[in-house]
Amino acid sequence: MKKAAPLMAALLLILNSSALLKAEKPVELKLESVQKIWDKDPHNAFTGLTRFKDQWFCVFRTGKKHVSADGALQVLSSKDGKTWKPVARITSETADLRDAKIAVTPQGQLMLSGAAALHQPAEMRHQSMTWFSDDGTHWSKGNKIGDPNMWLWGMRWNDGNVYSIGYHTGKEGPRFTRLYKSKDGKQYETVVDKLHDKGYTNESSLVFTKDKTCYCLLRRDGKGATGLLGISKPPYTDWQWKDLGVKIGGPELFQLPDGRFLATVRLYSPKAHTSICQIDVEKGTLTELLKLPSGGDTSYANMVLHDGLLNVSYYSSHEGKTSIYFAKVSYK
Repeated sequence: MKKAAPLMAALLLILNSSALLKAEKPVELKLESVQKIWDKDPHNAFTGLTRFKDQWFCVFRTGKKHVSADGALQVLSSKDGKTWKPVARITSETADLRDAKIAVTPQGQLMLSGAAALHQPAEMRHQSMTWFSDDGTHWSKGNKIGDPNMWLWGMRWNDGNVYSIGYHTGKEGPRFTRLYKSKDGKQYETVVDKLHDKGYTNESSLVFTKDKTCYCLLRRDGKGATGLLGISKPPYTDWQWKDLGVKIGGPELFQLPDGRFLATVRLYSPKAHTSICQIDVEKGTLTELLKLPSGGDTSYANMVLHDGLLNVSYYSSHEGKTSIYFAKVSYK
């Protein structure tokens, strides 16, 4: 028995090491191409990307500056990912429209979401909105969603519901995030009233896996603040949080078909840039893999897997002016 114990311990160590190596297998990325697809406005930023009816649709905010009263949501389309054309522009006389995201609903419509930063003075600072379209060119009137001063940042459909995390933007009261869901993208109900209230948590991205586990990549700001990874099982009311140990901005979480997780984020060291990183969801770690051509005012990406390539929209000012870029990345 004394000889068997060390043998068993060694066997367990080998098995655990093999499992660990498999879980930590790094994703190998290669930048195949990148092109600037829009720079016509003074400031172009905060992208969303999707495939719909065999076309690409990219949405983003345009305006005079990073924050300006004239903010509008611009929609581009492309059949081949090379030639892009403007097909719609959503504006508001009472608000700066910001942080466009776009997705396809289970009913086969395009859903665009964003936040209206209301011109002051007004009863509130922000009102989140959604718009719908059958073709990407003609859009419905905006629907007010969530609660006043709750910025619903990003949308993810799962099992017939769309989920979104909103963060509190009011001047009064503590900072916190709230988890919402909706069956139609118009009427939202609260799933978790205060999802996270330690520090200034705000921008987020959700991924639902085949076993219905939900993963959340959550930005946190403040002195020394770092990003968080949240994990939850249905009905998504109880969450476990892991500190990634790295400051991030504009998070976009994505799962490859083989189960590995990627994230496109703004990193701040040594200077601000946009990178695709690997997330180890078991360890709660983030590892930078590929820096995209970027710098300065940059980030806010979306990733779509198509024809075996990662297609990434993002914005950057590394060429002197904030512009919208579309990159193709191979992986193995």
